[in-house]
Amino acid sequence: MIFVSQSGLLDSSRAADWDVWYLEHLRLMASVPGISSAQRFKTDSPTSSPSLAIYSVVSADVFKDPYYLSVRGLGEFLPLIDKRWYKRNLFEGLDHAPVVADDQVMLVADRQHAEGNIAGVAFLWLKCVGIDHSTPYRGLAVVAANRIPALDASVAIYRPATKRMMPAAKGQ
Repeated sequence: MIFVSQSGLLDSSRAADWDVWYLEHLRLMASVPGISSAQRFKTDSPTSSPSLAIYSVVSADVFKDPYYLSVRGLGEFLPLIDKRWYKRNLFEGLDHAPVVADDQVMLVADRQHAEGNIAGVAFLWLKCVGIDHSTPYRGLAVVAANRIPALDASVAIYRPATKRMMPAAKGQ
């Protein structure tokens, strides 16, 4: 399953502080039992949430774990979150979030139905099964940053803002 949290700040002067906070937050989230990866992305698209974090989760039961409940959320930044962009969704259709390298981008499209390809790019369509249900289906595709096709405004281009965080190996 894939958990996606999207957000944006009301006060852009705090963006650098938020970036620092998010690194630690992703590290903590990757240490939650049942979460196997965490990564944050950003977009400049004016019609999409500026920040998107994507997590690989084993099941919805992760959200009941006491440790998860102690590290989840937006911390001190909660009052600064622009509610227009705040969306949290749980999707089925992938066991692990796509790997997106520094020289790649993730294309994200929300639709009422799974559509297949967009602009000649094969999208993987995930069905929303929990939390906010802000979209019935989300399409994801990973492409080289220097090979982005012409897209309409309904497809957001997200670039990696962090490395992909993984749980620390036991004994580390």
